[in-house]
Amino acid sequence: MREIALTKKVEDTAFKMNADFIGIADAACFEDPEYTGNKPQDVMAEVQSVIILGVGVPRGAFETLPAGRAEYTNTLMAATATLRIVAFQIAKLIEKEGYKATIVPTEGSEFGYWYADRETLKANLSIKYAAYHAGLGNFGINHLLITKDFGPRIRMTAILTDAPLEKEEKGTLPPFINEKCSKCTKCIEVCPAGAISLDGKIDRQKCAQYMFNVLGGLRCGLCIKVCPQ
Repeated sequence: MREIALTKKVEDTAFKMNADFIGIADAACFEDPEYTGNKPQDVMAEVQSVIILGVGVPRGAFETLPAGRAEYTNTLMAATATLRIVAFQIAKLIEKEGYKATIVPTEGSEFGYWYADRETLKANLSIKYAAYHAGLGNFGINHLLITKDFGPRIRMTAILTDAPLEKEEKGTLPPFINEKCSKCTKCIEVCPAGAISLDGKIDRQKCAQYMFNVLGGLRCGLCIKVCPQ
Protein backbone atom coordinates (compact mmCIF):
# COMPACT_ATOMS: atom_id res chain seq x y z
CA MET A 1 0.00 0.00 0.00
CA ARG A 2 1.10 3.55 -0.70
CA GLU A 3 1.02 4.70 2.94
CA ILE A 4 3.21 1.76 4.00
CA ALA A 5 5.81 2.55 1.35
CA LEU A 6 5.84 6.25 2.26
CA THR A 7 6.09 5.47 5.96
CA LYS A 8 9.16 3.32 5.32
CA LYS A 9 10.74 6.08 3.22
CA VAL A 10 10.18 8.56 6.05
CA GLU A 11 11.63 6.20 8.65
CA ASP A 12 14.65 5.26 6.52
CA THR A 13 15.41 8.92 5.83
CA ALA A 14 15.20 9.80 9.51
CA PHE A 15 17.65 7.10 10.58
CA LYS A 16 20.05 7.77 7.69
CA MET A 17 20.20 11.39 8.86
CA ASN A 18 21.04 10.28 12.43
CA ALA A 19 17.69 10.57 14.19
CA ASP A 20 17.72 8.16 17.13
CA PHE A 21 13.99 7.45 17.10
CA ILE A 22 10.87 8.19 15.12
CA GLY A 23 7.18 7.63 15.77
CA ILE A 24 3.92 8.45 14.03
CA ALA A 25 0.77 9.42 15.90
CA ASP A 26 -2.75 9.71 14.57
CA ALA A 27 -3.62 13.41 14.74
CA ALA A 28 -7.07 12.37 15.96
CA CYS A 29 -5.55 11.67 19.40
CA PHE A 30 -5.62 15.42 20.04
CA GLU A 31 -9.42 15.33 19.85
CA ASP A 32 -9.57 13.39 23.13
CA PRO A 33 -11.51 15.58 25.62
CA GLU A 34 -8.89 14.84 28.30
CA TYR A 35 -6.31 16.71 26.24
CA THR A 36 -6.47 20.41 27.12
CA GLY A 37 -3.65 21.86 25.05
CA ASN A 38 -3.58 23.35 21.58
CA LYS A 39 -4.31 21.07 18.64
CA PRO A 40 -2.57 20.48 15.31
CA GLN A 41 -5.99 20.73 13.62
CA ASP A 42 -5.94 24.45 14.45
CA VAL A 43 -2.83 24.78 12.28
CA MET A 44 -3.58 22.24 9.54
CA ALA A 45 -7.27 21.41 9.32
CA GLU A 46 -6.70 18.31 7.18
CA VAL A 47 -3.82 16.88 9.26
CA GLN A 48 -3.82 13.10 9.50
CA SER A 49 -0.42 12.25 10.94
CA VAL A 50 2.03 13.74 13.41
CA ILE A 51 5.58 12.51 12.83
CA ILE A 52 7.83 12.71 15.90
CA LEU A 53 11.58 12.77 15.43
CA GLY A 54 14.04 12.56 18.29
CA VAL A 55 17.67 12.31 19.33
CA GLY A 56 19.27 11.34 22.60
CA VAL A 57 21.23 14.15 24.29
CA PRO A 58 24.77 13.27 25.47
CA ARG A 59 24.81 12.51 29.19
CA GLY A 60 27.84 14.72 29.71
CA ALA A 61 25.66 17.76 29.10
CA PHE A 62 23.63 16.88 32.18
CA GLU A 63 26.40 15.66 34.45
CA THR A 64 28.09 19.09 34.46
CA LEU A 65 24.96 20.84 35.75
CA PRO A 66 24.44 23.34 37.29
CA ALA A 67 27.94 24.75 36.62
CA GLY A 68 27.77 23.78 32.96
CA ARG A 69 24.44 25.37 32.08
CA ALA A 70 25.89 27.26 29.11
CA GLU A 71 27.34 24.05 27.70
CA TYR A 72 24.08 22.23 28.42
CA THR A 73 22.01 24.89 26.66
CA ASN A 74 24.34 24.88 23.65
CA THR A 75 24.11 21.09 23.43
CA LEU A 76 20.31 21.27 23.43
CA MET A 77 20.38 23.89 20.68
CA ALA A 78 22.70 21.66 18.62
CA ALA A 79 20.22 18.80 19.00
CA THR A 80 17.38 21.08 17.94
CA ALA A 81 19.33 22.25 14.88
CA THR A 82 20.07 18.65 13.94
CA LEU A 83 16.40 17.70 14.12
CA ARG A 84 15.34 20.69 12.06
CA ILE A 85 17.55 19.55 9.20
CA VAL A 86 16.15 16.02 9.38
CA ALA A 87 12.57 17.30 9.58
CA PHE A 88 13.06 19.63 6.61
CA GLN A 89 14.26 16.82 4.37
CA ILE A 90 11.39 14.58 5.43
CA ALA A 91 8.88 17.37 4.83
CA LYS A 92 10.27 17.78 1.31
CA LEU A 93 10.11 14.02 0.74
CA ILE A 94 6.44 13.96 1.78
CA GLU A 95 5.56 16.82 -0.51
CA LYS A 96 7.24 15.08 -3.45
CA GLU A 97 4.69 12.32 -2.86
CA GLY A 98 1.85 14.80 -3.31
CA TYR A 99 1.02 15.59 0.32
CA LYS A 100 1.55 18.63 2.55
CA ALA A 101 3.94 18.89 5.50
CA THR A 102 5.08 21.56 7.95
CA ILE A 103 7.47 21.51 10.90
CA VAL A 104 6.32 22.22 14.46
CA PRO A 105 8.33 24.81 16.50
CA THR A 106 10.36 23.14 19.23
CA GLU A 107 11.39 26.09 21.40
CA GLY A 108 9.10 28.27 23.49
CA SER A 109 11.37 31.19 22.66
CA GLU A 110 14.40 31.51 20.44
CA PHE A 111 16.29 34.19 18.52
CA GLY A 112 13.91 36.83 19.89
CA TYR A 113 10.78 35.03 18.66
CA TRP A 114 8.08 33.62 20.90
CA TYR A 115 6.45 30.43 19.62
CA ALA A 116 4.47 29.62 22.74
CA ASP A 117 1.56 31.62 24.11
CA ARG A 118 3.08 34.19 26.49
CA GLU A 119 0.31 33.84 29.06
CA THR A 120 -0.26 30.09 29.12
CA LEU A 121 3.24 29.14 27.94
CA LYS A 122 1.61 26.43 25.82
CA ALA A 123 2.96 25.59 22.38
CA ASN A 124 0.82 25.08 19.27
CA LEU A 125 0.60 21.42 20.28
CA SER A 126 2.24 19.04 22.73
CA ILE A 127 4.93 17.02 20.96
CA LYS A 128 5.27 14.91 24.10
CA TYR A 129 1.57 14.00 23.94
CA ALA A 130 1.95 12.99 20.30
CA ALA A 131 5.08 11.00 21.19
CA TYR A 132 3.14 9.09 23.85
CA HIS A 133 0.45 8.18 21.33
CA ALA A 134 3.17 7.13 18.90
CA GLY A 135 4.40 4.63 21.49
CA LEU A 136 7.72 6.35 22.14
CA GLY A 137 7.40 6.60 25.91
CA ASN A 138 5.21 7.93 28.71
CA PHE A 139 5.12 10.89 31.05
CA GLY A 140 7.10 11.44 34.20
CA ILE A 141 5.90 13.45 37.20
CA ASN A 142 8.15 16.24 35.87
CA HIS A 143 5.94 16.36 32.74
CA LEU A 144 8.79 15.08 30.57
CA LEU A 145 8.59 12.15 28.19
CA ILE A 146 10.40 9.10 29.57
CA THR A 147 11.75 6.93 26.76
CA LYS A 148 13.03 3.38 27.02
CA ASP A 149 16.50 3.98 25.60
CA PHE A 150 17.26 7.54 26.71
CA GLY A 151 14.98 8.23 29.66
CA PRO A 152 14.08 11.96 29.60
CA ARG A 153 17.45 12.92 28.03
CA ILE A 154 16.06 13.61 24.59
CA ARG A 155 15.23 16.36 22.12
CA MET A 156 12.27 16.13 19.77
CA THR A 157 10.56 17.86 16.90
CA ALA A 158 7.43 17.02 14.91
CA ILE A 159 5.99 17.29 11.43
CA LEU A 160 2.31 17.79 10.64
CA THR A 161 1.13 16.19 7.42
CA ASP A 162 -2.04 15.21 5.61
CA ALA A 163 -0.32 12.00 4.48
CA PRO A 164 -2.07 8.83 5.77
CA LEU A 165 0.98 7.18 7.33
CA GLU A 166 1.06 4.00 9.41
CA LYS A 167 0.23 4.70 13.06
CA GLU A 168 0.97 3.03 16.39
CA GLU A 169 -1.80 0.70 17.54
CA LYS A 170 -3.70 2.14 20.51
CA GLY A 171 -3.73 -1.15 22.41
CA THR A 172 0.06 -1.25 22.65
CA LEU A 173 0.53 2.03 24.52
CA PRO A 174 2.09 2.02 28.01
CA PRO A 175 0.39 3.60 31.06
CA PHE A 176 0.20 7.39 30.63
CA ILE A 177 2.29 8.06 33.78
CA ASN A 178 5.52 6.15 34.22
CA GLU A 179 5.10 3.62 37.03
CA LYS A 180 8.52 4.32 38.59
CA CYS A 181 7.59 7.95 39.29
CA SER A 182 5.21 6.88 42.07
CA LYS A 183 8.15 5.99 44.31
CA CYS A 184 10.55 8.75 43.28
CA THR A 185 10.53 12.46 44.16
CA LYS A 186 14.04 13.44 43.04
CA CYS A 187 12.86 15.93 40.40
CA ILE A 188 10.52 17.59 42.91
CA GLU A 189 13.27 17.94 45.49
CA VAL A 190 15.89 19.32 43.11
CA CYS A 191 13.75 21.89 41.27
CA PRO A 192 15.20 25.31 42.22
CA ALA A 193 11.96 27.06 41.25
CA GLY A 194 9.69 24.75 43.23
CA ALA A 195 7.66 24.27 40.07
CA ILE A 196 6.90 20.52 40.41
CA SER A 197 4.39 19.23 42.94
CA LEU A 198 3.64 15.78 44.35
CA ASP A 199 0.18 15.72 42.80
CA GLY A 200 1.68 15.77 39.31
CA LYS A 201 1.08 19.43 38.56
CA ILE A 202 3.71 21.80 37.21
CA ASP A 203 3.80 25.58 37.51
CA ARG A 204 4.92 26.72 34.06
CA GLN A 205 5.26 30.33 35.16
CA LYS A 206 7.70 29.48 37.97
CA CYS A 207 9.77 27.38 35.58
CA ALA A 208 9.84 30.08 32.90
CA GLN A 209 10.60 32.89 35.36
CA TYR A 210 13.55 30.96 36.77
CA MET A 211 14.88 30.17 33.31
CA PHE A 212 14.53 33.67 31.87
CA ASN A 213 14.84 35.96 34.90
CA VAL A 214 17.36 34.05 37.01
CA LEU A 215 19.32 32.14 34.37
CA GLY A 216 19.02 34.77 31.65
CA GLY A 217 17.61 32.33 29.12
CA LEU A 218 19.90 29.39 29.82
CA ARG A 219 18.14 26.07 30.33
CA CYS A 220 18.01 24.55 33.81
CA GLY A 221 17.93 20.76 33.29
CA LEU A 222 18.21 19.65 36.91
CA CYS A 223 14.97 17.63 36.88
CA ILE A 224 16.38 15.69 33.93
CA LYS A 225 19.81 15.26 35.51
CA VAL A 226 18.49 13.58 38.64
CA CYS A 227 15.97 11.33 36.89
CA PRO A 228 17.15 7.73 37.46
CA GLN A 229 15.52 6.46 34.27
